[in-house]
Amino acid sequence: MNYQQASKILVTGGAGFLGSHLCERLLAAGSDVLCVDNFYTGSKSNVAHLMSDQRFEVMRHDVTLPLHVEVDKIFNLACPASPIHYQFDPVQTTKTSVHGAINMLGLAKRVGAKILQASTSEVYGDPEVHPQPEGYWGRVNPVGIRSCYDEGKRCAETLFFDYKRQHNLDIKVVRIFNTYGPRMHPNDGRVVSNFIVQALKNENITIYGDGSQTRSFCYVDDLIEVILRTMDTPSEFTGPVNIGNPGEFTMLELAEMVLRLTGGKSKVIHEPLPQDDPRQRKPDISLAKAVMGWEPKISLEDGLKETIAYFRGVVKT
Repeated sequence: MNYQQASKILVTGGAGFLGSHLCERLLAAGSDVLCVDNFYTGSKSNVAHLMSDQRFEVMRHDVTLPLHVEVDKIFNLACPASPIHYQFDPVQTTKTSVHGAINMLGLAKRVGAKILQASTSEVYGDPEVHPQPEGYWGRVNPVGIRSCYDEGKRCAETLFFDYKRQHNLDIKVVRIFNTYGPRMHPNDGRVVSNFIVQALKNENITIYGDGSQTRSFCYVDDLIEVILRTMDTPSEFTGPVNIGNPGEFTMLELAEMVLRLTGGKSKVIHEPLPQDDPRQRKPDISLAKAVMGWEPKISLEDGLKETIAYFRGVVKT
């Protein structure tokens, strides 16, 4: 990938978990990077190591407000992505997805930038089709406690494709499945960070439901690689394209692996399943393989080792 031709790349949500890794990769490729974040879930500490690079700039800004900058490419990652954070202020979550998409698409239209939307596997809801291909329209509760995120992201996809049809904008849409790795927020309520933090503190590991529900887990380095490859595809390719690791694990299997790798002595306890929690989630990545020649390389065990090492440095035990 050659990003040296681009004078400036905008990453919204650039101080978040995924955004900070993306900024790092773009800088390594020789790009000028403008990181925009309102620091609701993002953290300055995630990008502190990049601040000495003259090609890196941070701007505190909320994407629900218009932004006037000159850029060549836009990666729109801004939105809280964990249930704890996006349900805390659900109206603002919807605004971030919908108004944020409108503002970033408007910016892309004004400056002629190529723009990529970080969508989510949540657009599939609690799926009736398994694994989930891009052609599956999903099974989403439009009035549930997760709807602010699920429907906000679905509406953002609608906006992207309408801007493509109406204004011939160069768009890309990726649907991100569960991703984990260093710089995850310790209190984001996601299952990987929850289990690791609980194991390191020798607290009970909390599994919701009977633990038979499944997820697929993609290590952050693999995910950033396919995001970059997607942005580099010809304009004819828009997506949406699933990106994630098709390896499927039950919550019990994940808990057992985390306990083994941490050496923790925690007990596993069970709590009631939250409303609208999907029973299973696994991407069909045939399209990503065919178009981008990509598939994940890092195993769950190897990725967890890196993630646990990171959390040992940030979690007080």
